[in-house]
Amino acid sequence: MHHTTIRGAGKTGSNPRHPLPTLYIRVMGRFRFRSAALPAALLVTVLAVGAEFSPAAEGQIRRPPVTFEKSRITILSGNRSHAFRVELAQTARQHAQGLMYRRHMAADAGMLFIHRRPAPRSMWMKNTYIPLDMLFLGTDGTILRIAERTVPLSTRAIRSGKPAIAVLELNAGTAARLGLREGDRVVSPDLPGTR
Repeated sequence: MHHTTIRGAGKTGSNPRHPLPTLYIRVMGRFRFRSAALPAALLVTVLAVGAEFSPAAEGQIRRPPVTFEKSRITILSGNRSHAFRVELAQTARQHAQGLMYRRHMAADAGMLFIHRRPAPRSMWMKNTYIPLDMLFLGTDGTILRIAERTVPLSTRAIRSGKPAIAVLELNAGTAARLGLREGDRVVSPDLPGTR
């Protein structure tokens, strides 16, 4: 049982026979209760007050919400180019958040996950409500693999198959609509190998 310090009432009792807060023990010592329900209710009240003023509650720090910088990319496919406005996921917190909990995304929007070095990548759709196309990219922006129409909320691993330095997420059906294929290239000012 967690013993809570209550300001102005002293610390919890040190007697091992009475592991109840000192304030509760003092009240119990002064009054005789005909019902066991009242002492129990009083204890709950005392503990609740102690929790409200506990140092742990006062010292709790809420982390700021995850935000994303925005940029532009171009996908080169055959003799055509397609422009997109993307959000950049570059930190561990941004990678973990991704597009989770979003309910919609503009047709020309997406998210670009950038890593420091190429390695086999694995994605999933946990807490993600928008079906997506995932494009795994090499260091020069070449599309290594396209995972089309991923299933919302699925925890199945979606793997790159080859070492990838970035993953581009677009609305599901975008790859088929634009005729994107493996070997096409993504050009981004945020991917040095594609400039």
